[in-house]
Amino acid sequence: MTLNEANEKILALEQENQLLRERLAELERRLSLDSGNSSKPPSSDGLSKRQRRTQSLRNTSNCKKGGQRGHPGQTLEAVSTPEVIIEHPAPEQCHCGCDVWHLPVINIVKRQVFDIPPPHIVVTEHQVQVKRCPQCQQNVQAPFPENVKAPVQYGPRIRAIATYLNHQHFIPEERLSELLNDLFSCSMSAATIVKLSNIVRQSFEPLMGTLRATLNASPVTHLDETGLRISGRTHWLHVVSTATETWYRTALKRKDLEPLKTMTGIVVHDHWKPYFQLEGVAHSLCNAHHLGELKALQEIEQESWATSMGHLLRVACRYKHRYVKGIPEAIQVRIERLYQQIVARGLTFHEALDPLPQKSGRGRLKRRVGHNLLLRLKQFETDVLRFLRQSEVPFSNNQAERDLRMMKLKQKISGGFRSSEGARSFAVIRSVLSTARKRGLNLLEVLSDAVQGKTPKLVMGT
Repeated sequence: MTLNEANEKILALEQENQLLRERLAELERRLSLDSGNSSKPPSSDGLSKRQRRTQSLRNTSNCKKGGQRGHPGQTLEAVSTPEVIIEHPAPEQCHCGCDVWHLPVINIVKRQVFDIPPPHIVVTEHQVQVKRCPQCQQNVQAPFPENVKAPVQYGPRIRAIATYLNHQHFIPEERLSELLNDLFSCSMSAATIVKLSNIVRQSFEPLMGTLRATLNASPVTHLDETGLRISGRTHWLHVVSTATETWYRTALKRKDLEPLKTMTGIVVHDHWKPYFQLEGVAHSLCNAHHLGELKALQEIEQESWATSMGHLLRVACRYKHRYVKGIPEAIQVRIERLYQQIVARGLTFHEALDPLPQKSGRGRLKRRVGHNLLLRLKQFETDVLRFLRQSEVPFSNNQAERDLRMMKLKQKISGGFRSSEGARSFAVIRSVLSTARKRGLNLLEVLSDAVQGKTPKLVMGT
């Protein structure tokens, strides 16, 4: 081997070694990501939890554990009119041997026990009288109540309870059939429960158009999406929500945003790029996601600017909660100036590093994770800090995250849906139930109307 050949081989090995080092660093970084320092869900952490989990994004305080002073608290309190009273007479003789049976009662000490009676089904029989007309010889019969349509049927309350347990608490049909049999000696079949879901879905359908229009016209709306298995294929479940409304919809493609084209106001999301294709809306980015990314940069890459930015965003969040009607102008200007200084410091740090080798001369320029985040924070500064200037805009997208979390729980229990019709029914029913819950309505009353084919009286947009 000549000297030139040796030098060329050494150069090639050095380049290969550099690529392998970068690949190893990227893989180590991926292994270090978990639900505490990224947007990954807790379920992705697996069973082999770390001995010391990543700390919460919340800072520690000097408050003692438990309820704080001034918290109203909640405890079991005695009622003034109990349904059942059991009297326990005093003994006829004192422990010293003296007779006390003839003495008057001077006091009564009360203790109340809260319990439910043994559950059982009450069967109501409707009997209508039949008479024969002496003139035309025709039978004259009284009408049955409108909701009594079969010789034997389940009443609206037991049907509402079955639907409630199925769609609000995600108990599968077979297990729900067993539960009803154990609690009420009610042998409702799984097929009947599915039929009830179809009836409720049909009753809720007229509300979906109004719900969609209300959310599209809302001044601030939260958006998010997650994968969903339907008939063995990956579909997508989109959520559009506010503090008083929730709208779930299923789609075959993740980028199916056509129903959102008429939205106005401000949309809060986690910086998924297709949301920026919506016209006529302003954007507010979720800072809880930013804090997770910053925490990973702080723990894994040890980048000091990420620590400063994370601290600044947490301080801004505290100001957001303190000044409900609006953060003072001086504080806004101060936070914005510090934000710009930290971003500039981070960009200076990354621009001083050796550039990453590019695989080819085409395509996007390859940058480090922290560098990409800094560029996003700089480019979308207005959207990141919109919560400072507008009091109605929240700090994060937690509203949509909370609304989507229950749907992920459904997937953990059932794994997915066998048909698109079942997924559609579930999305419609959960949309109305979530909206009713947010508005403080009784879900059993809402479902009791629905199983009878009546559209619930939800006052949309209040």
